[in-house]
Amino acid sequence: MANAPDNARQEAHHVYRTMRELVQSTDDNVPGKFEITKQGIVHDLRSPSKPHELTALRLRRRLESVLPEGRLAHTGAPDVEDVAQGVLRLPDIIVIDEADMEGEGSFDPRTLIAAIEIVSRSNPENDWVGKMRDYPLLGIPVYAIFDARTGTGAVLSDIHPTPQGPRYATRKDFLYGEDVTIADWTVSTEGLPRYDTGTP
Repeated sequence: MANAPDNARQEAHHVYRTMRELVQSTDDNVPGKFEITKQGIVHDLRSPSKPHELTALRLRRRLESVLPEGRLAHTGAPDVEDVAQGVLRLPDIIVIDEADMEGEGSFDPRTLIAAIEIVSRSNPENDWVGKMRDYPLLGIPVYAIFDARTGTGAVLSDIHPTPQGPRYATRKDFLYGEDVTIADWTVSTEGLPRYDTGTP
């Protein structure tokens, strides 16, 4: 007979699977991006804007120019998933070894060297709050945030335990125009686009 913690785990797993199936069934038919957190499904209604995508492109190219052979800055699918934690995320850029991209299914978050997000204009809390909570939970050692609304960002690292769960202990803030170090590699933030604050 299963004990109470086992029952709770089974129920949480069932809820996550139900959310996962819902996300898969709507992904191609509903605009925007779906992710799953401990708090439920996050839906960013808007498609990424030109400044968002240009930032991702420039950062990916700058990172790949300094990464060693066999290590990549990857944008796009598939997602990053930890079924045991009930979390599915789709970072804008991940730094990962090419060998860890082989096979089928989602990326194992514990193979990521870093996750990078360009803050969504329509849902900034997802990047500044939700992912700041979820990425250390998933064991992603470095999380870099680029905020095109303000021309600022932060690099978070050094996961440590807290009463609320794993959290990043170290935060280094930066301004656009400065060099920024993500894990072991330093890139320029010069020329990264900003959002037009005059449009919603």
